[in-house]
Amino acid sequence: MENLNIDWIRSKLHHRYPFLLLDRVTRLEEKEAWGYKNVTCNEPHLAGHFPDFPVMPGVLIVEAMTQLAGIIILAPRTEQEKRNMFFLGLDNVRFKGAVRPGDRLDMHAKVIFHRNAEQTEQAKMEVDAHVDGKLVARASLLVGMFPNPED
Repeated sequence: MENLNIDWIRSKLHHRYPFLLLDRVTRLEEKEAWGYKNVTCNEPHLAGHFPDFPVMPGVLIVEAMTQLAGIIILAPRTEQEKRNMFFLGLDNVRFKGAVRPGDRLDMHAKVIFHRNAEQTEQAKMEVDAHVDGKLVARASLLVGMFPNPED
């Protein structure tokens, strides 16, 4: 699948503004995904981080990376099969550069392992983020899928 727009992303992720940090999935395969987030000067966190030299906070870069990683697991699900995705762990996080207004944060996520048990599902992902071809962040992420409490 290619060029999955914001409407499709919203159908898969529960996140909404201001925490929906994935603008487009440009390519999706069984165990890999590519996508991006456009960073604009109007984002609320940039007003205070930092006023004279605004940069996207590292925690939000990691959140955007996690949302792309989660898409790999969520994409094949129908609405009836949908579960809640939660961030379970973070290892080997490295920030290599600043992400500023006007940048496009290009990300690539790849499944390292995926386990689907009866009540829970977990996946470990490796995710890289680039701006203009330069690596700005890298991390190993662990996500978990859990049934909705109402189910």
